[in-house]
Amino acid sequence: MEVDSAGTDGYHVGEPVDPRAVRHAARRGIDLRAGRARQLVPADFDRFDWILCMDEANRAAARRIAAGRGRARLGLYLEFAHAVAVREVPDPYYGGPDGFETVLDLLEAGALALIGELRRAASSSPTPPQGA
Repeated sequence: MEVDSAGTDGYHVGEPVDPRAVRHAARRGIDLRAGRARQLVPADFDRFDWILCMDEANRAAARRIAAGRGRARLGLYLEFAHAVAVREVPDPYYGGPDGFETVLDLLEAGALALIGELRRAASSSPTPPQGA
């Protein structure tokens, strides 16, 4: 499985992850120091099976970038996280430290839900015949 991150706007391309996000993620054992911003490009819709967006505005922008091409399914990151009360991941940039913690909580819930969905899909797919 390959996971990547990209923004729908290009004004931060090449910049490191926000230091506040790096600090909050590090407290959870997640190292974001090597991350650099990149912009979503049309080729991503051929490269990936899923393009999961944080909110509806990003999904609309991703739809414009895709311009009808590619095989990727476009969805919201939290669409499989049925136990989460919100459907969109808020942008913590202008808020305080609690915003980064909330976003990390949502990202973890979304990741676990997506992994569960992928496992369910893999277990229900037909097993290839021997020798195939």
